Amino acid sequence: MIVTLIIACEAGFWVLLALGLALRYVVGMRRTSVAVLLCEPLLEVVLLVVTAIDLKNGAQPDWKHGLAAVYIGFSVVMGHELVTRVDAWVAYRFAGGPKPARAPRGGAARTAYEWRVAGRFTGAALLATALLQAAIWYVGGDGATDSLRAWQSRMLVVIGINLIIALSYTLFPKKAEEAKGSPSVLDRLLKPPADRTGQDTPGRHTGEDRTLTRR
Repeated sequence: MIVTLIIACEAGFWVLLALGLALRYVVGMRRTSVAVLLCEPLLEVVLLVVTAIDLKNGAQPDWKHGLAAVYIGFSVVMGHELVTRVDAWVAYRFAGGPKPARAPRGGAARTAYEWRVAGRFTGAALLATALLQAAIWYVGGDGATDSLRAWQSRMLVVIGINLIIALSYTLFPKKAEEAKGSPSVLDRLLKPPADRTGQDTPGRHTGEDRTLTRR
């Protein structure tokens, strides 16, 4: 039941987000859209209450309860940022809003960006770890809490990976000029063969130039 509820909460999150943005930009009901978007945290509350009741009724804590705590932690910390980003892109595409800024490709701005991302992931992992610890205390020493502690170990791995990524951009920063001048993989795929190398195809124009020179 817990897994089904997690899936329902995720689906409900996107349904409420789509409904809220539709009310704001299609119907023009801004206050109503805000009310709809504010309902999204209630999904995490419902999941938290149901998980607590399930444990209180004697259910043995397993990976599903740990997953619920992790989902709540990441939804609470990352949800606002996700809603803001989606709102900005919808406003840009359908309401004439400014184009949202993309992640910096290099320089000190990219380093700061990576540390902000690491901070959000660290905050989400710490909140999930706290919820997992609360569940461990709630179950008590008599219950089997190995699965919950395993999720706590995974959260430490998540924190470590994000801190390593951010630290790598600090120790080995990419110059902004180089990052700006280097095309992305998608750009390289979309460019014609002649543009990829920056040179003309051999034999295509050379013969014409030589003919003109002789004349």
